[in-house]
Amino acid sequence: MREAIRLELPIADVYRFWRRLENLPRFMAHLDSVSDFGDGRTHWVAVGPVGLRVEWDAEIINDLENRTLAWRSLPGSDIVTAGSVNFDIVRGGRSTQVSVHLQYAPPAGRAGDVVASLFGRSPSQTIREDLRALKQFLEAGELAQTAPVRMQERA
Repeated sequence: MREAIRLELPIADVYRFWRRLENLPRFMAHLDSVSDFGDGRTHWVAVGPVGLRVEWDAEIINDLENRTLAWRSLPGSDIVTAGSVNFDIVRGGRSTQVSVHLQYAPPAGRAGDVVASLFGRSPSQTIREDLRALKQFLEAGELAQTAPVRMQERA
């Protein structure tokens, strides 16, 4: 599935915010936490509507500053997933197009139930809502209201 949104911010600011993966739960409703272990490896925790949790480890497989961030889940994870986020300059550098491409294979059992509840409506709809939340979060300056951080310090 693919979804995209345009943010009225410079590409470097958007990329830096997203690249700090611990920021993702701030606008992705289904994510509880993302822990960055360094060396491109991360641990993700998602929570479904009834409080069921699913966890997985992932690694970054492509990181081109201000252009692309791609990942895949590691063997043994509850979820098999891979995806990428592309950042493109639009409107002469005043705006950024963020495009998300996500692939996942929900597992059977409890983890599969959590994944189904996370993406129960439609995976594309969930990503679209997350991207709208990102836009509101970054453009409206809500980060400054929830934490004493200025845009330049988000990196």
